[in-house]
Amino acid sequence: MAKKIILALVASSIVLGASACNTVRGAGKDVESAANAVDKEM
Repeated sequence: MAKKIILALVASSIVLGASACNTVRGAGKDVESAANAVDKEM
């Protein structure tokens, strides 16, 4: 259950972060950051 909540929060962060990015490079960094956060939680 906790993993699903964390995953939902990370997915929301990715969407919000990607919408705030002005470049593809910035979006890539946001996705990488979110992936690293998920790895740390698991």
